[in-house]
Amino acid sequence: MTEYERSRTMPAPPERVFDRAADIGRMDAWLPDALHVDAGDLPAVTVHEDRTDEDTSALLRARREQMRLEWGTRDKGGYTGWLQVAGIGGDTSEVTVHLSFFDAGHDPGEKAVSEALDTSLRRLEEQVRPPADRTGG
Repeated sequence: MTEYERSRTMPAPPERVFDRAADIGRMDAWLPDALHVDAGDLPAVTVHEDRTDEDTSALLRARREQMRLEWGTRDKGGYTGWLQVAGIGGDTSEVTVHLSFFDAGHDPGEKAVSEALDTSLRRLEEQVRPPADRTGG
């Protein structure tokens, strides 16, 4: 099993960060470009991975009372993950994403996962940043 984890501080209250992260219709705005989530009968979802051009049955649960998203593959047991939002004072939050790969075939490798996590957290931050603080990039 291989595990990865990244955290990032965001200039927004935890409720705003969690609501944006958990919005299935807007997940493509912050997830890695190569992943696309289609809601089925929640918690069932389908994840399309451009890298392999495969659709995978998965589960996605949003636990707002805990400010936590949890997901994982259903049939193959290839990977699981979670996103946790924590308030750290005022209108600032910390978001942590953790991924566990049980099947080497699902693990794209440390470099690719690290870049994807960093990019996703940056993109989520841009989504929740107050409009007055947003920059063009």
